[in-house]
Amino acid sequence: MSEIRLPHSSEPHSHVRLERVPETDDFQVIANTFKQLCDTSRIRIFWLLCHYEECVLNISALVDMSSPAVSHHLRQLKASGLIVSRREGKEVYYKAADTEEVDLLHHMIEKLVEVSCPSKSE
Repeated sequence: MSEIRLPHSSEPHSHVRLERVPETDDFQVIANTFKQLCDTSRIRIFWLLCHYEECVLNISALVDMSSPAVSHHLRQLKASGLIVSRREGKEVYYKAADTEEVDLLHHMIEKLVEVSCPSKSE
């Protein structure tokens, strides 16, 4: 465990103990993931796919967007590893990837929606 003395601290024993200070590159995956969720439509599609497995046409109907627009968002989400797809005949179905990162993002989105959009019955 390394000990870092803080240069601008008035405390005589101001030290921070860290196992490891993560490198900037260690945060790149997180930054890339958050870039994928910087669009409200993409967040809605991701949230939907956390609950259901759907094809492009159904997703388009559910989020009231054109199929090409939905396909664009799906490509971005898939490239980032947040969703996966499977082919059934000519149709491709999408769903959220089964990863810890996806689970955390899904719960974070649901909690933030709950906080920012409280129920009208309250």
